[in-house]
Amino acid sequence: MKIVVVGGTGLIGSKLASILSARFLEVVVASPSTGVNSRTGEGLDAALQGANVVVDVTNPPSFDPGEVLDFFKTSTRNLLAAEKKAGVQHHVLLSIVGTDGLPGNGYFLAKAAQEALIEGSGVPYTIVRATQFMEFMAMIADAGTTDNEARLSTANFQPIAADDLAGFLADTVGKAPANGIVDVAGPEKGRMCDIIGRYLRSVGDSRKVTPDSSAGYFGCALEENSLVPVGQASLGPTGIEQWANSAKAA
Repeated sequence: MKIVVVGGTGLIGSKLASILSARFLEVVVASPSTGVNSRTGEGLDAALQGANVVVDVTNPPSFDPGEVLDFFKTSTRNLLAAEKKAGVQHHVLLSIVGTDGLPGNGYFLAKAAQEALIEGSGVPYTIVRATQFMEFMAMIADAGTTDNEARLSTANFQPIAADDLAGFLADTVGKAPANGIVDVAGPEKGRMCDIIGRYLRSVGDSRKVTPDSSAGYFGCALEENSLVPVGQASLGPTGIEQWANSAKAA
């Protein structure tokens, strides 16, 4: 079996490629640094030749809303066209829980457009929507911090460890296409202010955490369950303190 990991040098992609290389005969890491550019199409046909599964874990180089939308639409169209030529049997996309519920967030809107392209492509697919990564908790706290006080949302939050997500994606590769959306999250759900507050305490961060119902997510207003699965979801095994301790030891 040949699997192509597009975006395979990033946080999730590199972990996924490592897991897959131990399970399957051939794993191709596709990224601009390896001569494969999904946005321009460079190297795609050659990389996908003979591929059974393509996993898209790409991220745009800029987070400007217009740039993000252009990146995901262009990249996905190029990938789908190359997959049809190559006869790829399964397209796996990493997306975000809440993608269709945050119209004020340009990144989420772009992911929704990407999902729509895949759903209408005719290529068998599985869309894996994940919650925020535990690796991003410090960044979220920093974004809400002024004068050593982090004002964080009271909306629900259920982060997942990147290693757990990579393992779930690897398992998805070995399954038949769902031709639908599956959700994956961390094992612990609570208010964002409480979850990130626990993380900060576990790493010895002394800043004050203040619950703030009006605090959004990178400028985007949140409802109670905007960022968590509202139906069935697979849960990763790694808890907040366990992840923080392993991150400190690394």
